[in-house]
Amino acid sequence: MNSVTSASTRRSLCQRPLFALSTLAIALLPFCNAQADEFSYPEMRYSNSDFGGVGLMQMPTARMQPEGEFTFGTTISSDYHHYWTSLQLLPWFETTIRYTQVPDLYYSGDQSFSGDTLYTDKGIDVKLRLWQESYWLPEVAMGIRDLGGTGLFDGEFIAANKRVGPLDFTLGLGWGYIGQRGNITNPLCKISDKFCDRDNGYKGNGGSFDTGRWFKGNAALYGGVEYQTPWQPLQLKLEYDGNDYTDDFRANRGHNMTPKTPFNFGAVYQLTDWATANISYERGTTVSFGLSVNTNFNQLKASWLDEPMPVVSTTPTASDLTSEQWQQLAHDIDNIAGYKNPTIYQNGNNSITVVAEQVKYRDRDQAQLRAGILLNNQAPTVEQFRIVETVANQPITETMLNRQQLLQVANNDYIGSNIADSRTTTAPTTIEGQQVADLNQNWNVGLAPTLQQSLGGSEGFYMFNVGVTGSADYWFNNHFTIGGSVYLNLYDTYDKFKYDVPPDGTHNKRVRTLVRQYITDNTLRMNNLQLTWLDQVSSNWYAQAYAGYLEVMFGGVGGEVLYRPVGSNWALGLDVNYVKQRDPHSAFGFFKDQKQYDDHLGRPYEVQTGTTTSNLTAYYQPQWQWLPNTLLKVSAGRYLAEDTGVTIDFSKQFDSGIIAGAFITKTSMSAEDYGEGSFNKGFYISIPFDILTVKPSTSRANISWLPMNRDGGQMLGRQYHLYDLTDGRQPWSGRKAFNN
Repeated sequence: MNSVTSASTRRSLCQRPLFALSTLAIALLPFCNAQADEFSYPEMRYSNSDFGGVGLMQMPTARMQPEGEFTFGTTISSDYHHYWTSLQLLPWFETTIRYTQVPDLYYSGDQSFSGDTLYTDKGIDVKLRLWQESYWLPEVAMGIRDLGGTGLFDGEFIAANKRVGPLDFTLGLGWGYIGQRGNITNPLCKISDKFCDRDNGYKGNGGSFDTGRWFKGNAALYGGVEYQTPWQPLQLKLEYDGNDYTDDFRANRGHNMTPKTPFNFGAVYQLTDWATANISYERGTTVSFGLSVNTNFNQLKASWLDEPMPVVSTTPTASDLTSEQWQQLAHDIDNIAGYKNPTIYQNGNNSITVVAEQVKYRDRDQAQLRAGILLNNQAPTVEQFRIVETVANQPITETMLNRQQLLQVANNDYIGSNIADSRTTTAPTTIEGQQVADLNQNWNVGLAPTLQQSLGGSEGFYMFNVGVTGSADYWFNNHFTIGGSVYLNLYDTYDKFKYDVPPDGTHNKRVRTLVRQYITDNTLRMNNLQLTWLDQVSSNWYAQAYAGYLEVMFGGVGGEVLYRPVGSNWALGLDVNYVKQRDPHSAFGFFKDQKQYDDHLGRPYEVQTGTTTSNLTAYYQPQWQWLPNTLLKVSAGRYLAEDTGVTIDFSKQFDSGIIAGAFITKTSMSAEDYGEGSFNKGFYISIPFDILTVKPSTSRANISWLPMNRDGGQMLGRQYHLYDLTDGRQPWSGRKAFNN
C-alpha cells in the first residue's frame, strides 16, 4: 500500500519530549571536555539494538564496535522474534544480517507446502561512519536498515553521538520505518518534491535494492541516552522512538501496536566478556528480552602444542649422507617444518632443493626457518637452500635462502634480524641436481565430517544434513590424477524441502532446487569422480582440464587457465565447461529428457540436459589503506540455468586469519523468474583450523550461508580452482596471522 506524508504532518514541529531531549543533548555538547575522571566510571561497552547492530532499542546510533567484533543475538517480544548476527567488517563499516519471525502468522497459506513454519522476513543492515568523535564534534554515521529486503522494516538514518562522562547521547534523523512518526518535515522535500512521498508497500519476493524509496516520505527526529552505571555489568537506556507504528506490518494485520508513550526504557547486563542480556519496556505496552554472544575475529589466537624450533648445530656434517640419512632428513622436514612428503635434490656444493607442499604453517617465515636449520644441521654444507612450494604437485613458488645469512638470522647475530634478509622468492625454475630423497606418494585418502545447512526457508527455518565424506585420488605423474569422493548421509531434515516445482510460477531449469532428491533420496552417493590434468605452462600461467562427474548435481568436461605473477596483487582467470545434470535416482546416469513430472505435486518441471558455462574472473587484493586485507573477485559469464550475468565476491581477512565474505550475482534472469530472493547471494566465514585445534595447520573450516538457494546465477562446483591452488604466490587463505 502507499503512504503519503500529509501536509499537517510535514508542518508539525518536534513534540515536547523530543524537543527537551534534543535541547539537553545539544546544550551539553560544548562541555564534552568536562568529563568525569576516567577512573570514576567503568568503561562503556556499546550495546545492540533489538534489530542487531549497535543502537539503543528500536533506534540505531552512530556508535560501532571494535573492528572484527562478531555478535550473534536474539530479541523476543510479543510483536516479533529477531535473530541476527552483526560483524564490524571494517573500523568504519558495520554489517548485520537478520531473520525476523512473525508470531501467529504462517509462511504461506499452503499448509502442504510450508506447514507450521512462521512467516520469516530476511533483512540486511549496513552502517557507515562518516567521521569519528573529536573534542568538539560528535561521532556521525549513516545507514540503511533492511537493505534489499521485503520492506517490512526498511528505513534510513543519520545519527550523531557524543560522550559526556558516563552518558552517551544520541540524536538522529530517520526515514521509513525509523522515521514513521513524522515529527518534522523531511528536509529533502525542500530539495525536490520526489522526496516527500514514499511507497511503504511490502515486496513479496524481496532481495531487490529499492533505492527509489531511500530517504523519502515521513521523517522523524529521534534520540536517547545510554548510561554506564558505576557497577560495571549494568547499563541503562532511554530512547525517544522515531516510529509511531501506524504503518507497521503487524499493525496492518490487526495486531494492536498503538504506543502509549514515545519513550522506551531498557537495561543491559554484561553476563560475561562474551555474553550479554537485555530487557526493555517499549511504547508503554511491550516487554522485550534479548540475549547475545560475541567474539572478536581480530583478537582470536591459536594455542599450539608444537615441535620446538630446532637449534642451530655447530657440529660439522658429513660431506656425503647415506640413503637412510637423507630419508630421515626428509621425514624431519615433514614433521618439524611442515613440508609434506618432500622430495630432496642435491646440486653439488651449490644448493640443496626441497620440493613439497606446506601443510602446517601459515607463517612461511617459521616454516622456511625451520627447514633451513634442519638442512644446515643434517645435510652437507652448501651455499644455498632452495624450497619449491607445491600444491597438487604443481610448483607455485621457489624460495632461495642464503645459508650464511640464514644462520645469522637463526642465531640473532644482529638487531632486527629477519629471515627476509636471506630470502629471495621467484617463480619456480628447473630443478638442478640429483634426487637424494623422495617421500612423495601417488595415493591420497581422506575422511571428514560434512555439514550442509540452510536458514530461513519457507518449508523450515533451519534445514541441514550431516554425514561423512570419504575421498581418494591417484596421481599417475605430476600432471594427471584421477580422484573422487563418496558421501554417507547420516541424518538430514531436507525431507521438508518441497521446492521441486514451486507454487510461485517460475519456469527455470531446476539446476539447484532439486537438492532434496540428491540428499534425502540417496543415503550413499558419489559426490564426484573425475580425471584431471594440471600444469604450470609458463612462469606465470597455469592451466587445468577435467572430465567426469564434477560435482553432486553435474558432470561433463571443462578447463581453466589463470595468469598470476609471483607477488602480484591481481590475477585473471577463465574457465569453460560443458555439463549435464546428473539423475539423482541413478548412481552414474544423467537426465535424458529435459521435461520431468512430479507425481506428488502434479506439476511438470525442466532439468538441464546439456549446456555450456563459462566465467572470466578478475581477482584483486587492494593495497588501499582504508580497505586493508581484502579480496575482490568479479566474474562475468554464463551460468547453469543458461542465464548470463556478473558475480561480485568481496571478503575481508582479520588478524587471526578468519575470513568473512559475501557475494551477489545479478543475471539476465528477472526477479520474477528467479522467485523469492530476486537474485542469488550468500555469505561465508572461513576459519583456520589452527584456531580450532592445538596443532598448527594450513587447512580451513568453511561455513556458508545462503538466504535462499534458487536456480538463477548458479555456478558449477569444481574440485580445483587455480586461484586457490596458487595462493602461495600472493597469500590470501594461507596468509599468516598478524596477532601472534
